Amino acid sequence: MSVGCLCIHGYTGSPSEVQPLVEFLDNRTAWEISVPTLPGHGDDLDLRGHYYQEWIATAELALLELLKRHDRIMIIGFSMGGMIAAYLTAKYNVDRLVLLSAALKYISLPQMYKDIAAMVLGATQGTLDSNELFLRYQKKLKQTYVFSTLEFMRCVQFTKPFLKKVKCPVLIMQGKLDGMVPSKAANFLEKEIPVADKEVIFLAKSKHLICHGDDKDELFKHVLTFAKGF
Repeated sequence: MSVGCLCIHGYTGSPSEVQPLVEFLDNRTAWEISVPTLPGHGDDLDLRGHYYQEWIATAELALLELLKRHDRIMIIGFSMGGMIAAYLTAKYNVDRLVLLSAALKYISLPQMYKDIAAMVLGATQGTLDSNELFLRYQKKLKQTYVFSTLEFMRCVQFTKPFLKKVKCPVLIMQGKLDGMVPSKAANFLEKEIPVADKEVIFLAKSKHLICHGDDKDELFKHVLTFAKGF
């Protein structure tokens, strides 16, 4: 029995968002792991002229390739990639689904205010250049095509109804300090997905980039344990 694993990154992101988890699984399993870059995404964004249907189609084509070669499939989706992952899981009756900071709800205002306050303090103290969150999102804001954000929201709205059609075991993981997706999004996902075999885990020290957070080792172990159900 062979296993294929599809990992889908988030909006304005790249495979680097999930790379630590991919490397962990690659070193401990014999799975084929596919991590496509969605159109217009990557280290240098070029989102103008790209639509959410392309993002879904790219992930779907990668899944179809895995289905040709493997008996069992797990999909891991981060942020917007989580919503695409849920859609594909429902459409193809995938065996396992992992949702990381999935963007069913977006923008956690309380945590965002805290992050902004930290950036302001860093600016006054001359330490802003060492604020990893600021550096990461400063680049994204400069490169993000404004109308692409509408495509992101359309992607979430299109994929949301398919949460109710997921039939396989699901692992939902969410950072409590997430400034982009509110932590309560995990609870909404739990309610929307009708299967009995599902687990929600909150990581106390993690922000949005959950695979790079201080709790990442805990995340990795939970995903690997979840996958042992194959």
